[in-house]
Amino acid sequence: MKWFDKVKNFVAPLEENLEVDAQDAPKLSDYEEPQSKTLSKVTADTKLVLFEPRSFDEAEDVARHLKERRAAVVNLHRLNREYAQRSIDFLTGVIFALDGSIQKIGHNVILCTPKSVGVHGKITLEADED
Repeated sequence: MKWFDKVKNFVAPLEENLEVDAQDAPKLSDYEEPQSKTLSKVTADTKLVLFEPRSFDEAEDVARHLKERRAAVVNLHRLNREYAQRSIDFLTGVIFALDGSIQKIGHNVILCTPKSVGVHGKITLEADED
């Protein structure tokens, strides 16, 4: 048994559990405190997630939720025009790969849905002309 334990520790050594006392950890200011990118914690039964990205990198978070079969409403108002277009292009590729759909539901607001989520109805963006 000892030989097996030595080999096991060599291949996958056990790390000691290091506990950090909360009093010893430096206090972060409100500015440094991490902010949640979504409105609340996302649970396994969540079907729709709202996003308001502030950088192009956050489009990856949207893609992860789409891969987990969650629909996403993405409000691009906070991005400059170039990054908003890059985000739309990236998400269009993700949607294509997942065989989902993407719709514009408002000015700079899009709805991305994976194949497993059905969307019924249509939003008209132009004023009706009589």
